Amino acid sequence: MNGKDYYIPAAALAIALAFKLPALRHNWREPLLRSVCALLTLAGAVFTFAAPPTIEAVNRWTGITNFSAPLVYCLISAFSASCLVLIVNWRGGPPEQTRRISRRWILGYAAVIAVLMTLFLLGDAPVERLRDFDTYYANTPYMGQMIGLYLLAHNVAAFVMVAMCWRWSLQVRGWLRTGLVIIVVGYVLNLSYDAAKMSAVIGRWAGLGPRLDDLSTFVAPPLAAAGALISAIGFVLPLLCQRLSDSWQHWSTYRRLGPLWHEVRIAAPETPVGVQMSWWSAADIRVIQRESDIHDGFLHLGPYFDQDHRDTVLARALASGADEETARAVADAAMVAAAVRARAADPEGRVIGASDEGAPPADGPRDLVRISHALRNSRVVAECRRQASLSGG
Repeated sequence: MNGKDYYIPAAALAIALAFKLPALRHNWREPLLRSVCALLTLAGAVFTFAAPPTIEAVNRWTGITNFSAPLVYCLISAFSASCLVLIVNWRGGPPEQTRRISRRWILGYAAVIAVLMTLFLLGDAPVERLRDFDTYYANTPYMGQMIGLYLLAHNVAAFVMVAMCWRWSLQVRGWLRTGLVIIVVGYVLNLSYDAAKMSAVIGRWAGLGPRLDDLSTFVAPPLAAAGALISAIGFVLPLLCQRLSDSWQHWSTYRRLGPLWHEVRIAAPETPVGVQMSWWSAADIRVIQRESDIHDGFLHLGPYFDQDHRDTVLARALASGADEETARAVADAAMVAAAVRARAADPEGRVIGASDEGAPPADGPRDLVRISHALRNSRVVAECRRQASLSGG
């Protein structure tokens, strides 16, 4: 693999991180979001600093031959910890238990990183190796132990991730299950990377010489790159798809509330209901504003609500075979439609100020959507609206 093979996935991860940073800025206390951003950052850092051109540049900048080796090993260990912490926070559970398990993984891999740096400082690696450091120094005092420790730490994380994600994937459905299966595939590739690296290193320890070095130099790096990228996709995909799904639901609710919103808006042309919102306003904010406008309209129409009329329509809808929720929505919609006509027939607002014997329609987004649907589609509501128009309100 050349530098481009490392930098392209690093750039892809940086783009994914850039999309997450605005959310992190507004919800930086959210452990799951922090874990996702940490994972993307560390995955990108591993690709960047493991590239041969970067290895050579870091060695030159620091003035320490092969300093890039422990740096990359530490980044890989930190990435392994970030994956374990993310899966713990993602799965959830009692907050104290989640924090305790996350803290243990972080402290454990922090200890591994400290030992890696200590072993490098104790050892001696005078010859710069950009691609085959693992096998070249496998039999060198302290360096060999450092190489074995980072491979063991990475292997433990890979086994734990495969076990946890596979077991969890059997208990869930949808995008979450898809993401977990993708993570398992990515970590199976990571295990293959470990197997290739360990085979070459153990071959050196066993006195086989450079016979298996190609497994470490040429086979393992593509497996690591593919595994890290696939795992990152598995982590991000369910969260992204869930966000898109939530956004779709909000926009759908906003659109479905349209008929009811327009109905109550027409009821008070001299004091228009609604607040102008910028085009970039989020869908959930638009839904909240539209619901608020509708409730403001209900307050304006309150004196014109006729509970007897609503009860009559409710009985008619139930008699026609509608279920109770649909019948209530139809009755509420008919009462709103009649109140709008009654308000239009009372331009001076003489009824306002009189005792309000009516009751506003049922509250809550779900009921509002049903009422809005009934306003547009119910034949009973259409007939009530026609009768109110003929009677002049």
